[in-house]
Amino acid sequence: MREVSVKDTASGERKPIDPGVPVSIYACGPTVYSRIHIGNARPFVVFSLFSRFLRSEGYDARLVVNVTDINDKIYEAATAAGVGSEDLAKEMTAAYLADTDRLGLGRPDSEPLASETIGPIIDLIEDLIEKDNAYESGGDVYFSVRSFPDYGSLSHRDPDEMDQGEPDDGSPKRDPLDFALWKAQKEGEDTSWDSPWGPGRPGWHIECSAMAEQEADGLPLAIHGGGSDLVFPHHENEIAQSEAARGVPLAGIWMHNGMIETDREKMSKSEGNIFQLSKALDRYGSEAVVSFLVSGHYRQPLAFGEEGLEEAVARNERIRNFFREAGADGAEPDSAALESLERFRDALADDFNTPQALAELFDLLRRANQGEASGVAPVMREMLGLLGLERLAEVEEGVDEEALALLEERETARAGGDFEQADRIRDRLAELGWEVRDSQDGASLVRLNRS
Repeated sequence: MREVSVKDTASGERKPIDPGVPVSIYACGPTVYSRIHIGNARPFVVFSLFSRFLRSEGYDARLVVNVTDINDKIYEAATAAGVGSEDLAKEMTAAYLADTDRLGLGRPDSEPLASETIGPIIDLIEDLIEKDNAYESGGDVYFSVRSFPDYGSLSHRDPDEMDQGEPDDGSPKRDPLDFALWKAQKEGEDTSWDSPWGPGRPGWHIECSAMAEQEADGLPLAIHGGGSDLVFPHHENEIAQSEAARGVPLAGIWMHNGMIETDREKMSKSEGNIFQLSKALDRYGSEAVVSFLVSGHYRQPLAFGEEGLEEAVARNERIRNFFREAGADGAEPDSAALESLERFRDALADDFNTPQALAELFDLLRRANQGEASGVAPVMREMLGLLGLERLAEVEEGVDEEALALLEERETARAGGDFEQADRIRDRLAELGWEVRDSQDGASLVRLNRS
């Protein structure tokens, strides 16, 4: 078992993960007011693969990714769409599950919903009121930030210079810095829950504190994660709530992924905005999306665009070509292949450095092609599995004439600007067991994994 370490946002230091205790990982998932975009997919991919790697090293890792299905943004989106907020949340939750299923990484161990955690949320708020860390005001309940002396320890900000970003809705706060734990139902809001303070719904931050505590085998969590945009105010507020109520740290390590950076004008295309995860998956395939997302270090920003996805397609094709030629290579890995695997795993153990791991994989591929390493196929399969790209090692069967004819029809439809017809043909190919892969060299078909 390797010592696995990651950089802790709070301390700024590299921290080892204790192998002797269960590793509880809680990562903040999406707020389901619309289809998720590829930026939302990054933490899903990062933490799914990180927990997969920990298990492969013998750690007892458990991953929880929540779904925020109660939020102001959901009310606003539902009103704009003329639908019920509960119906919209259910529809977008189902879409999120379907879209992330297509990544082929499996599901987290648990995916709690805020709407199913109302009881624990209310209990946590009542505990905070009893400890004088929170107070009721006009049907709302607020956390008293200045009652928690360590506020700002995660984001390293001066509380006097912080802005919670909450609109002034007329309910008086004792301090502008305080934030909502419970919000009284407002006119036009079609869904609410009963509470000791009247009908309403929880604030965003308390939802995650309650879900994390409910899902963990006791606090502190080993790792709390999410996008770097959540450091303040979301995670800062989670810390304040949970630690004020329970008297113990919320998490031993705070692990944050960088943002996906886009040029939205370049993303606007006649066939749809590929920044939306489902559109990117339709156009490039799941392996290209995953390969793109692991191509940069998780803590750093990642520039998103066609070029990055095309590069991922090209990388993946190099790997597929190797397995097409290698076939069912049964040779035992030689020392060069095994040493490469050790370096690959060392890279993942060192702050989950997927770019370095990818570089090791392609160096091994180069040496195999040059005859400098043998028995490479099983080693590469193991590497690919840890990067969520195991399907690249599957040698697809020959493409039948019907599928080739449909692919040609799709290309004709795309060339003529009939993208709806092109999408219908793509769906028909999927029914036949084929995934369309678009690249600068044209479209190709890859056998879908039906497992």
